[in-house]
Amino acid sequence: MDRRTILAGAAVLLVSRGVTYAQQLRKPFRVGALINGAGIVDGKPNPAFEGLRHGLAQLGYVEGTDVIYEGRFAENRLERLPELAIELVNQGVDVIATYGGPSTNAARKATTTIPIVASIVADPVAIGVAATLERPGGNITGATNNDPELPSRQLDILKALIPRLERVAVLSDSDIPGADASGLAPIERANVAAAHAAGVTPQLLKVRGPKPDLEAAFNAMESGRAQALIVLEVPAPLAERKRIATLATSRRLPTMFWGGADDSGGLLSYGTSVAKNFPRLPVIIDRILKGAKPADTPFEVVSRRELAINLRTARELGLTIPPELLKRADRVIE
Repeated sequence: MDRRTILAGAAVLLVSRGVTYAQQLRKPFRVGALINGAGIVDGKPNPAFEGLRHGLAQLGYVEGTDVIYEGRFAENRLERLPELAIELVNQGVDVIATYGGPSTNAARKATTTIPIVASIVADPVAIGVAATLERPGGNITGATNNDPELPSRQLDILKALIPRLERVAVLSDSDIPGADASGLAPIERANVAAAHAAGVTPQLLKVRGPKPDLEAAFNAMESGRAQALIVLEVPAPLAERKRIATLATSRRLPTMFWGGADDSGGLLSYGTSVAKNFPRLPVIIDRILKGAKPADTPFEVVSRRELAINLRTARELGLTIPPELLKRADRVIE
């Protein structure tokens, strides 16, 4: 048996196992992940990073053979993101998965050639990540829970609960990208505009991680006579959501969190869930590794909204939830 016959036989065997001979000869793909938060969350590996690894494994990528991961975690110190992004570029990664606007912005500044697959970017077009959601046009695509109607819908729910709602606090993060001349990022502008349209006076407050001064923020809400608090889905509030909910309840302030944040203990959460972005990233990364171009790969949009109501928190606040609002809930926490 000559050498060509042996090689041909080996290739047939590999194809029969679902792996091409050419795939076996190439080096493993290097997949970078740039994450605002910590590598360990509540004593467990970061769920977003673990979800990436699990998702690609489900698609047939064997760690160490087909793919090598390079995780970088800012530990909620967003000023570290630019250097961490450069580290990934210098590692020669084939693609970078990003989680949040700040990490996506840092990766974008670090490279214009390496594909970036982004998630938890509320409005990719508004912050300049994509030309359009359908045709991003650069080296970035991904999944987004972009929902232009969310601020007005959240306010409608709060007004159903508090008919005489006149003043609402909005808690954001000082370090999110896309601020205009007035200092407002797109998500902040949208919430301020929605409040004015609803006849409600907004009080925008910004905190900075990794150790935001929440006491000062709540003191300002009290001074501003806020009747409710909308917590934006941005890094510092996201990381501190449970503490924010506890402080708000202690000050008898009803809270509205983003969709899927019912683990916070806040009174209400409504909207598209950020966690629903995560399972889509491995699928998109798989396409990129197989040759798809980010410029021509549409952003996937997570669009299902969910309403959760925490009755335990309502009792602590001394509030009665209207029956019609309870009927709308996807989840009621007793």
